[in-house]
Amino acid sequence: MKLVDILEPGRIVHRLAATTKAQVLRELVQRGLVPPEANTELGVADEDQIVRVLEERERLGSTGIKDGLAIPHGKLERIDQIVACLGLAPQGIDFGALDGQPSRIFIVLLAPESAGGLHLKALARISRVFSDASLHQRLLDAADVETVWREITAEDQRY
Repeated sequence: MKLVDILEPGRIVHRLAATTKAQVLRELVQRGLVPPEANTELGVADEDQIVRVLEERERLGSTGIKDGLAIPHGKLERIDQIVACLGLAPQGIDFGALDGQPSRIFIVLLAPESAGGLHLKALARISRVFSDASLHQRLLDAADVETVWREITAEDQRY
C-alpha cells in the first residue's frame, strides 16, 4: 500500500486555523474529509460521527506520536475503503504527544470497520513515509498544496 493510494491533493489542508486538539479534528474532517465540493463516500451528514470516532480514539490515548507528527485514526462502518487527509500547523498545537512537543503535521486516517489489517498497514506506511524529519520541515515550509503533494509523492516512492 502506498500513501498516494489513500491521500490526494484535495484532502490536504495547507494551513490549519485550529489552535486546540478538538478544533484540529473538526477542521480536518470539515476541510479535508467532507468538504462540500469533494466527490467522496463521506457525506457532510457524517461529519459529527467522524469527529466522534476520532475523539473516542483520542480518549484511549493521544495519537500525537513524536517529532511533531500526529495520526488521529478510527474506523467507520459506512465506508468501504481507507481514506486519509493531511493538515499542517507550522505554529504547533498541543495534541498531548508522547514526547510532550506540539504537533505540526496531522494525518487523519479512516478505515472500514472490517479492515483491521489494512488499517494497520496504512498506519505503518504513514509512520515509514513520515519518519524523515527533513520531510517534516519541507512540508511546513511548502508554499502551497501542490508543493506539499510533490514532497509526499516523492517520499512515498522512496519506500
